[in-house]
Amino acid sequence: MTQTDQRKFFGTIIGLAVCLYTLWPTFQFYSMSPEKRQEVLRARPADARDEGERTRLEKLAKLREKAIKLGLDLQGGMYLLLEVDKSKLGPAEAKNAVDQAMQIIRNRIDQFGVAEPSIQKQGDNRILIQLPGLLDRERAKELIGQTALLEFKLVKTDEETRAILDRIDSYFARKKLGVIPDTTAPDSLRHPFTSHFLFVGQRSESFALSSEVAAIDSMLLSLRADSTFVLDATLAWDAHETDIQGRTGRVLYVLTKEPLMRGSEVASAQMRLDLDQERPGAPGVSFTLTGRGGAIFGDITGANVGRRLAIVLDGRIQSAPNIQERIPRGQGSITGSFTEEEAQNLAIVLRSGALPAPVNVVEERTVGPSLGQDSIQKGLHAGAIGTLLVVLFMIVYYRLSGVVAVVTLLLNIIALLAAMAGFHATLTLPGIAGIVLTVGMAVDANVLIFERIREELRNKRTVLAAIDTGYSRAFRTIVDAHVTTLLSAVALMWFGTGPVRGFAVTLSIGLIINMITAVGVSKMIFDAWSLRRKVSSISI
Repeated sequence: MTQTDQRKFFGTIIGLAVCLYTLWPTFQFYSMSPEKRQEVLRARPADARDEGERTRLEKLAKLREKAIKLGLDLQGGMYLLLEVDKSKLGPAEAKNAVDQAMQIIRNRIDQFGVAEPSIQKQGDNRILIQLPGLLDRERAKELIGQTALLEFKLVKTDEETRAILDRIDSYFARKKLGVIPDTTAPDSLRHPFTSHFLFVGQRSESFALSSEVAAIDSMLLSLRADSTFVLDATLAWDAHETDIQGRTGRVLYVLTKEPLMRGSEVASAQMRLDLDQERPGAPGVSFTLTGRGGAIFGDITGANVGRRLAIVLDGRIQSAPNIQERIPRGQGSITGSFTEEEAQNLAIVLRSGALPAPVNVVEERTVGPSLGQDSIQKGLHAGAIGTLLVVLFMIVYYRLSGVVAVVTLLLNIIALLAAMAGFHATLTLPGIAGIVLTVGMAVDANVLIFERIREELRNKRTVLAAIDTGYSRAFRTIVDAHVTTLLSAVALMWFGTGPVRGFAVTLSIGLIINMITAVGVSKMIFDAWSLRRKVSSISI
């Protein structure tokens, strides 16, 4: 064996070792039980309680990152098509609204714990999201679609609240009767708005039964639509229903119109169970502000001791605690009737930031795990049967040379899977089809080479001359076939989306690797075999 052949041989061995090393995490991951795999997918080192747990979670997270990811069609999950509502944004804000929404949604999904999500922009105002392995449809929609506009507003005093409600009563009374009714008129005529409440203006809040909420919302909507009525306040409902005197309803607050601070100053947020002293163990959210936000919050609380500060999320009041003293540390909490899941979702959206505009779900699909498992089995069976038929054909038809072709074919598949793991690519059902097509292209290259060698042997060439001539003359044809197919695959990868892109990526990687294995490695095997044994014939 010449020095060149020795370098090729050792290079092949080293390349094979690197491929097997790269594929080892994939083998580890998919040899685990389904429960253990779910634990790996949920591993978040940031949630560790101590250093030992952090080390364990970091190992699991690295294993998840290095293993080949399966697409939506192979492991089940969710498909969402969102539309960003830019109707209320100015030209400058609307220009980057979709890109900002994509980044914020990506941050939320990353913290939610979905492995290998696919988030793509479609057109001018749509976002395509694929969440493999996620089947909690309602929670995902709530987490992704929540605008999460956090504001801090002061609650109006009792006197201010009463005066504003009286103005609203006068507005609707005048609108209904043309004049303000006198004191002898029925309460429903003198107070057409506040008569819907069970009590009004107690601790700056008003309580309405659940059955009255829709009527009140309708009146508030017509009030906002009338440009002649100017109100220097905001009316907002409590986010959670309340039981008072055995009756269920909601509390309406009267707040300052402009927020004192927004949620953009929130630096971090975590779900905790020890925030509400009146309800020990109840879930809540603890948040920490940025340095600038902490200074602003300290000034706000210092200037309004004794007042109530409402924490408003997407127009709903999460809590409205009394300011007992100045809070200089830039820390606060949000409590209420949360479940642990709701509190965790709220912490995620606060950490990720608010969406620049509301998003609407245009289309959604859920792929069940049974369908994904069925797709895996059918895809693997199809690939295995196709590969087996090719292997049998090559061995039967080309005999010992066919064995060489099979060896290079196995190296091709191993290198292809290793490349996908190394590039963190996602394997989809069309990707399996790309692997099968790669197998066909690899066999096609070997057939071209072997037939050229047979032709040279029929022309009475020696074995060594026939091998060299066969490879050199078939090389150009192989390159032409691979380059034209590769150009088509690149076009599909560039312009296609979803399954089309998955097919194109797998095929492109396979074609590039096939040029190395089908020509370089197989030529090295033939040269080493023929030179060492000084053969006068070849099994082909």
